[in-house]
Amino acid sequence: MSDGAVHRAVEFTAPERVEVVTVDDPAPAPDEVVVSASVSAVSAGSELLAYRGDLDPETVADEELSSLDGDLSYPLRYGYAVVGRVTAVGEAVDPSWRDRTVFAFNPHESRFAVSPDALIPVPDGIDPETATLFANAETAVTLTLDAAPRLGERVAVFGQGVVGLLTTALLARSGAETVVAVEPKDRRRGLAAEFGADAVVDPTRYDGRAGVVDAVRDRTGGVDLAVEVSGQPETLETAVETTRFDGRVLVGSWYGTKRADLGFGDHFHRGRVTVRSSQVTTIAPELRGRWDRERRRETAWRQLRRLHGELGVTERLVTDRVPVDRAPSAYRRLADEGEATLQLLFTYPCTN
Repeated sequence: MSDGAVHRAVEFTAPERVEVVTVDDPAPAPDEVVVSASVSAVSAGSELLAYRGDLDPETVADEELSSLDGDLSYPLRYGYAVVGRVTAVGEAVDPSWRDRTVFAFNPHESRFAVSPDALIPVPDGIDPETATLFANAETAVTLTLDAAPRLGERVAVFGQGVVGLLTTALLARSGAETVVAVEPKDRRRGLAAEFGADAVVDPTRYDGRAGVVDAVRDRTGGVDLAVEVSGQPETLETAVETTRFDGRVLVGSWYGTKRADLGFGDHFHRGRVTVRSSQVTTIAPELRGRWDRERRRETAWRQLRRLHGELGVTERLVTDRVPVDRAPSAYRRLADEGEATLQLLFTYPCTN
């Protein structure tokens, strides 16, 4: 039964066009619950690809997430970090689900019906805003697992958005000897240092790729491991050039349809550099005998709680709180790539 409230969802309808549409009040099927959102996090990297039209429309959204089924053509509802409260349960669902605070890999919607199997209960002691960072924390944990930093290694992280900063924080606590953060924005470089980076590099200070490579090498002697999470394809070649012989480059960025000319030359070829992708949807094959999604999720919650306690990550990372009705202007602000915006949250009116 409807509560009389107007329910909203965010839709990407064309390049640089976002609409907030009215949606029907969902009723749960017997095996579903209804979640009323309180807050959701915008994943600037992937959602700006959708906003700018940089996604291949024929790409499958995400086969592992039922809420993101279908392809990436417009109109598209996209997002995957909603925190809310279970406000209704189907007749076949354990009634103890009612009133739980949960995390959902769901697009930005004020209310939605979903199977309980697709929900992650938020642990006690973690507030809703901090809980919206779970998806980013899980990505950072995955990157750190895939990077497998060894004691005493020298590491560079290219890109200090939310995922980059969380990854820098985890790598700085991993036993690496030196962690260098490469980032053009002043505030993000400052946060990287506060999160544990031993040195920061501003790539805009140097004339071309060679200058950035020299700056990283001056601070490390060449890195054993480079993590590329800038979202810029041209950064990949820079990351490769900073590595030592037999170095490793882990690519966590999703470039969408963006392309760049990559001239992997003598250093890549003769240096036996390994370039590997990392993505949170799956667990690396070599880890699956010991790691499953439940273990990784528990680790992500534990590390998020730890970093929140040590660093106050929510206060430092969340820069904007915007009512969901103002989503179009929020994406325009993100696309301007201003210095101030880091993590943007949509807020939702209270519903029963």
